[in-house]
Amino acid sequence: MAQEKPYIFEMEIKVRDYEIDSQGIVNNANYLHYLEHTRHEFCEAHGVSFRDMQRRGIDPVVSKIEISYLTPLRLAETMRSCLWIERRGARFVFHQDIFNAKGAAVVRALVHIVTLENGRLSRGESLAEAFGKFL
Repeated sequence: MAQEKPYIFEMEIKVRDYEIDSQGIVNNANYLHYLEHTRHEFCEAHGVSFRDMQRRGIDPVVSKIEISYLTPLRLAETMRSCLWIERRGARFVFHQDIFNAKGAAVVRALVHIVTLENGRLSRGESLAEAFGKFL
């Protein structure tokens, strides 16, 4: 794994009641939503909207997710979702961590993204250009 880098984006998210399972904790599948929401907000904050990319024939696609669940979140808790990004050849890897309000690690994830351009797998140069200052 590449060396840790400083986070380039952080946001807060509050746990909603419908995200809780019968054990009173956030259902594991909801963390995938939190991670995706954070990536989308990161893109929007830096002028790279998914709608604009799609209009240009560019589709970032998740190819692999590695996730470690460390500490559960509960109803109404607030989390801090953070990320940094690196490029590995044609793939972009989002290093994403979620922390609870006390600062304890909740989730650590690696999200691998590949790029389709006009329906074909590409080297991702369009994304590299958009994310250049973060790579």
